[in-house]
Amino acid sequence: MKVAITGATGFVGNALVADLLSQTIPVKAVVRLPSAELAPNVQQFVVGDLEGLALGKSAALLREKFKDVDVIVHTAARVHMMNDDAFDQLTEFRKINRDATLNLARLAAESRVKRFVFISSIKVNGEQTNSGQAFTPKDNHIPTDPYGLSKYEAEQGLFDIADKTGMEVVIIRPPLVYGPAVKANFASMMRWVSMGIPLPLGAVKNKRSLVALDNLVDFIVQCIDHPKATNEVFLISDGEDVSTTELLKKVAKAFDKKLWLLPVPVSLLTFLATIIGKKAVTERLFGSLQVDSSKARELLGWKPVITMDKQLKKTAEAYIQNEKDL
Repeated sequence: MKVAITGATGFVGNALVADLLSQTIPVKAVVRLPSAELAPNVQQFVVGDLEGLALGKSAALLREKFKDVDVIVHTAARVHMMNDDAFDQLTEFRKINRDATLNLARLAAESRVKRFVFISSIKVNGEQTNSGQAFTPKDNHIPTDPYGLSKYEAEQGLFDIADKTGMEVVIIRPPLVYGPAVKANFASMMRWVSMGIPLPLGAVKNKRSLVALDNLVDFIVQCIDHPKATNEVFLISDGEDVSTTELLKKVAKAFDKKLWLLPVPVSLLTFLATIIGKKAVTERLFGSLQVDSSKARELLGWKPVITMDKQLKKTAEAYIQNEKDL
């Protein structure tokens, strides 16, 4: 089996490449520019920006290169950002997450690629869940968030291509992914904890699902050739939902640091954040977002390969080592 991966130098893609190579599975990387980060035995297809795919560029090259590829795992995307300064966010998200994805899938189908695995997002299901009511793959929801909508439209287009061409499609919607080299808000949280900064988050009683990078990669690998994954949608998580307060305690334990949590009422924090224009931040800190990953376990027989505590320990160790190397 030969696997092509987009976003091969990214957070998820890089870990996926390493895992496949460890299993001696040939890997081809679809990259913007030649990368020295990839192992010498990874063949690189240089196609420029994903936006080029959205405009139909590099089509002839990829159509030829994909002829001996069995599966494409599409991890590359324009990611959701808290401070997105694009004038028209939806248009920009659609260019990359919808149009480029569907152009890539059409080229794959024309080249007789057997399966297209798309890393979507839990934002397709929504932003928050009510207490005890987890998202499921069967939820009938059209997102209003520009990022989530672009992913939703890509999913719909992929299933249409599957119906017309016979190419198999697998959709994976992960929640927040964490692991060594994690960035954005999770990295900021780790920095606060590692520095021993007192945090006013000792009274948060929400519930959020996360997925360890090791668990997500293991599940993607399983979806590469599992016959029962054909044309299915999966939600994936560690199966251990935690509150923001509980997560902070776990991170502190991973760093072997004393944690200073102040039990400030959530209502007060929300009020103050709204005043300074940071309401969206409170939704992620205080809102619940739970996913039901039972389909992955029951249909494919999948189970997590690492616990949250062990992945957080690996993440903390990588963070400390990176700080030493700076």
